[in-house]
Parts: sequence; structure tokens; C-alpha cells
Amino acid sequence: MQFSKRLSLFGDEIFAALNRRKVELEASGKRIYNLSVGTPDFETPAHIRQALIEAAEDPENWKYALRDLPELLQAVCGYYARRFGVQITPDEVMSVNGSQEGIGHIGLALCDEGDVVLLPDPGYPVFTAGSLLGGAKPYYYPLLEENGFLPDLSAIPRETAEAAKYMIVSFPSNPAGSVAGEAFYRELVDFAKKYDILIIHDNAYSDIIFDGKEGRSFFNVPGAREVGVEFFSLSKSFNVTGARISFLIGRTDVIQAVRLLRSQIDFGMFLPVQRAAIAALNGPREAVVRQCADYQARRDALCGGLRSIGWAVPDSKGSMFVWAKLPQGHQDSMVFCMQLMEKAGVICTPGASFGPHGEGYVRFALVLPPQEICEVVQAIRESGLL
Repeated sequence: MQFSKRLSLFGDEIFAALNRRKVELEASGKRIYNLSVGTPDFETPAHIRQALIEAAEDPENWKYALRDLPELLQAVCGYYARRFGVQITPDEVMSVNGSQEGIGHIGLALCDEGDVVLLPDPGYPVFTAGSLLGGAKPYYYPLLEENGFLPDLSAIPRETAEAAKYMIVSFPSNPAGSVAGEAFYRELVDFAKKYDILIIHDNAYSDIIFDGKEGRSFFNVPGAREVGVEFFSLSKSFNVTGARISFLIGRTDVIQAVRLLRSQIDFGMFLPVQRAAIAALNGPREAVVRQCADYQARRDALCGGLRSIGWAVPDSKGSMFVWAKLPQGHQDSMVFCMQLMEKAGVICTPGASFGPHGEGYVRFALVLPPQEICEVVQAIRESGLL
């Protein structure tokens, strides 16, 4: 059988390759510390779980949802008003089954074959996948250390900007852990207006920002509502990754286009999951704030610990990830990751899997408590790789 040529657009899934070797090493009795996949290890709050359980007891909730519950859309609007000080209306909101699914499909709704899109490098792989599925031609703008891993908009060629249909930005950044301030977002809005570009902001980590900074929405910036949409996720803030609860928020013309596409391939979010989302959005946020402090303690343990053994890793500014330049004497991120797993039992993700400018780096996920991260640091010290 001849399979679709579009499958050739995608390489092997790096986490699968790492996991295969992980299973082999664990079977041999080796202790493994898995810091590769960004799956939170914190507990889902009880009130969210209870809302899902109660909704699942109602047989009516096992039918096709077909739409977002009005209560859910109002809950998103209320949350944006309280959390970000941003006023949105229900027609500016739609659910998606996780930001990954939403970003993976948005190119199909927005792009025609050959359209130019602007994507970060390094960037989360689905940014590229979703664009390629829509037939778009990516232009990768680099996130460089000397720019604080922020885009240099002035470096994007004028003819490329004039041809671009949309630009994806994501801060706090996965994988780089960088955070953008208001000055950058104001520049971004001006850039989008000048070249008639739709901004797509992936706002997955607004509740995981360190050192006293406050996570915000793209829509906090004047003019952003006219030029952009935002993917907003509950996954990391409320530890509901498996439930796939995210929303696309912003310009109604974009919402309508993506909703039309989704109506052809999906019957809506499972109603008990919608009820769980409502509970999360309307419930207390104290645990979210405490969790951010816990992530910072993990960051301090990892970054400070690695610096103490001679690996110059700067502190991540946000997200649940640490972006580390390879230690001196190492050039290939995949080779280094395999060596780190074999010799230290520590799994991280090679930077090359996030794009060409990711080569020379690795990404650690902050998914272990500080005491175990101290064990990670010790294992790396004893590995001899530094």
C-alpha cells in the first residue's frame, strides 16, 4: 500500500525513541530519572475530579456534546476577566481537545498551499506539523541566546513578512523557558498590523513564571484583539493534561473558521470534561499559585545544582522546562542525550528535535521534586560526562 506523501513531512517521534531505550535500561535494573516529557506530576485538585465524576454519573452526559456548553464559555470569559483583566465574549471562545490538537489543525483552517507562515526555531514541533498539514511554507525565525531567546522582528525580511499569513509565538517558551514583556508584545502588535499578519499566541504556561513576574495574556496589550488569537490551556495550571482541555480565544472570524473545520471531524468535548473545566475555571486558584512556587524550587535545584558541578545552565524564566547548552566538549544533542541516559540514567530531550537552532542544547522537564532533582545532579556528576 502507498501511504500519504504528507507522512514524509514528519520525522520519528523523539520521545518514542528515548522511551524504547528507557524500557530496556529499566529492565536491566538501572535507576532512571525521566526529565524528558512535560507531564506534570502534581495531583489534580479534588474539586475538578469531583465535578467530572458527578457529571459522568448522568447518562445524558454520555451523548455527543455537539457544542460547548454556555456555562463553559461564560466560565472562560469570567476567568479571563479575573485572571488577566481582559474582557472577552462567548463568541470569541471555542474549546479544542488540547492546544496540541488545536494548533495541529489550525493550518488546515487558515492556509492554502504555499502560504508563508512564521514559526519559532527552536519551537514546539506541532507548530511545524500543523502548518505543514495546511500546506503552508514555514519561515523559521530564530530564538537566539544573545536576544534572550526572543524574536528579532527587525531581522525578518520585508518580503517574507509581506507574504506571511500568520505568526506563532509562545511565551513562556517551550523549550527555551524565555519570557516576553509588554515592550516586545507592543512591537509584535505593530509588526502584525504593518504586514497584516495574524498572531497565534500559545499561552500554555502563563501560570508558571518565576522570580516574581506575573504571567499575562497576549490580549493585555492594546491592539492585540484586532490581530491575534490565543490558545489557552488548563493542562499545566490545573494538572489535567490527559483531559485535553484547551481553548482558542480571540478574533471571531478565526474562531468561526476553526469551528467550521472542527465540525467536520469532531462532535465536541466530552460533557463530563466540560464540567470539570467549568469547576477549574470557577474554582480557587491558591493551588495554582503554590504550584508555581514549587516549580521554581525545582528550577533552582536543577539549574543551581548543575552550575555547582560545572555545567553553566542559566535559570529558566518560565514554563516547566530548563534549556541547557551542551557541556563543553559535546556538540550533538541526540548523542549527548543517549550518553546521559546510559551513564547517568537521566533522560532529557535533544534540542535538535525543536529545530535547527535547538542543536547544541537539551531540554529538561521539571517533573521531579527537588530531592530527586538533587539525585539527578549527583548522577550527572558521577557520570563523567562533564
